[in-house]
Amino acid sequence: MKHFDIAVIPGDGIGKEVVPPSLNVLNTIAELHGGLKFSFTEFPWSCEYYLEHGEMMPESGLETLKNFNAIFLGAVGNPEMVPDHISLWGLLIKIRRAFEQTINIRPAKYFKGLRSPLVNPKDFDLLVVRENSEGEYSEVGGRIHSGQDETAIQNAVFTRKGTERAMRYAFDLAKQRKNHVTSATKSNGIVHSMPFWDEVFRDVQKDYSDIGTASYHIDALAAAFVTKPEIFDVIVASNLFGDILTDIGGAIMGSIGIAPAANLNVNGKYPSMFEPVHGSAPDIVGKNIANPIGQIWTAKMMLDHFGEAELGQRLIDVIEEVTEDQYKTPDIGGKSTTNVVADEICSRLLKSEALSK
Repeated sequence: MKHFDIAVIPGDGIGKEVVPPSLNVLNTIAELHGGLKFSFTEFPWSCEYYLEHGEMMPESGLETLKNFNAIFLGAVGNPEMVPDHISLWGLLIKIRRAFEQTINIRPAKYFKGLRSPLVNPKDFDLLVVRENSEGEYSEVGGRIHSGQDETAIQNAVFTRKGTERAMRYAFDLAKQRKNHVTSATKSNGIVHSMPFWDEVFRDVQKDYSDIGTASYHIDALAAAFVTKPEIFDVIVASNLFGDILTDIGGAIMGSIGIAPAANLNVNGKYPSMFEPVHGSAPDIVGKNIANPIGQIWTAKMMLDHFGEAELGQRLIDVIEEVTEDQYKTPDIGGKSTTNVVADEICSRLLKSEALSK
């Protein structure tokens, strides 16, 4: 039997509402599989924890987390309680950096039953590979002087190792999909880092002669995500560009509430972390209307990471059946509650297994 120990951090806001039903889905998957078992250990680290303890997670937190097979995160942030730069850098980004989660992947696809803002979404199905450790989100920089002379400097750092790692990961993923990789660049305006990015992309693509490629400036690429997303397969992007593109991906699906993400440690030294994109959404906390699909789709990505791609595919198929049959929360045009959607997914998983026997 495969046994996975999962660290669960519901975090803030709707994270606490969408994580428990998603764990029920994972337990249902394990029940169906027979040879799969999950153990969940929950940690209360959040903005509330910060207000009580003066830190987003204890000093020993990373040492504790490193012993798990994966981290399942809900959401981080409540700017009315704790500034975002404290909450994110004290928990989410701290984990990403310490555990060398150098690759972030975020899919976007058209779901039956969902109303995309696009007039004709044409069944788009794309995957953004985002470099997750450096680039524009580097910590290098600072502020000097004050008043009219006050100056802020933020340095974007691109290493060949980090850039090439993200690109090779993208090409390897494309082999499993539609054999095409698009590079997000801006070498016509950013004169050092982006020409470097382009050079590394050209070097890497030489080792993947069977994979088609394209290169788009980020402004044109953002527009193409809206006008013709169906032409894309795998897109590789820097930290900032990937962040922006994946929010557009969530928007064209119909709601960022259904968008998942995986922060991957690719060297096997530390656990990877799986989280939805939607954030803590404090405006809808406590109303039982938060969309659980982003968190459940994130669980699907964790299954894939554990080598259970068949179970992951079954789960995403059931999610789409549920949306097609109009089990939807208000953010995507429905009237169902968080728990009703998640319970329906569990119910259909059980039925699909019964029918296959």
